[in-house]
Amino acid sequence: MSARHFVSYRFLKLDPAWRRLDEETRQEHKAEFLAACNDIGVDHLLQAFSLVGIRGDADMMLSLEVENLERIHEFGVVLNQSGLMQWCDVPYSYLGMRKGSEYSDEERHVPRPFRGKYVFVYPFVKTRAWYTMDPRERWRIMQGHIEKAREWPMVDNHTSYSFGLDDQEFVVAFDTDDPGAFMDLVHGLRPTEASAYTERDTPSFTCIRMSVERALAALDGDAVVVGDHA
Repeated sequence: MSARHFVSYRFLKLDPAWRRLDEETRQEHKAEFLAACNDIGVDHLLQAFSLVGIRGDADMMLSLEVENLERIHEFGVVLNQSGLMQWCDVPYSYLGMRKGSEYSDEERHVPRPFRGKYVFVYPFVKTRAWYTMDPRERWRIMQGHIEKAREWPMVDNHTSYSFGLDDQEFVVAFDTDDPGAFMDLVHGLRPTEASAYTERDTPSFTCIRMSVERALAALDGDAVVVGDHA
C-alpha cells in the first residue's frame, strides 16, 4: 500500500486595513505569498480557493497534501515570511490523513486533487455511542448512508481522518460543479440512520476553486482572468 498522506486545510482572514496600503506594497506582498505556494507546489498537491463574498470570517483557503508533518510545518514557516501574512489571521485550520474507509473498498489514501469548481469543507465528529455499537451494525447503517449518497454521483467525497491529530475526527470535503447538487445531497442524507450519530459538522465552508494568483487578486479586487479556476 502507498504511504498515507497528510491533508491540511488552512483558512485565512485578511485585515481590511491591508487594502488601504499602496498598490506597489500589496503587489509585493502577494508576490511573496505566491512564491511560497509555487515552491511547495512543485512537488506537492497545493490548491487555492476563494471565500471572498461568501463568508465573513475567511477570505481564502489553501489545501495541501504532503507525505509528512514536517512539510506542513515548513510551508507554514515560509508562508509566514510573506508580507501578506503579517495582515492575515488563520481563524480555522484542519489537519487530516488519507486512509481507506472501513465501509468501502475505494482507495482513498493517496493524494487526489479537487476537480470541481466548488469545494465544501467541514470538521466532523460522531457521537461516542457510534463507536460502542457492534461493528456489523455500524457496517449495515453505513451501507444505507453510502447507497443514498450515490444518488448524487456528480459530487465527489474527499474525507480525511483526524483521530488524535486534531480536534475533529474527520475533515469532510466534497467537490462538484453543481452546488445545488451538494445541498441536495446533504439534505437527502439527513434522514439516514447514520445521521442520527452526528455530534458536530460545523462550521461549513463553501469555497470556489481557482489558481493562487486569482485567489490573491480577489483579496483587493485586482484584475482576474475570467474562467481561470485551475
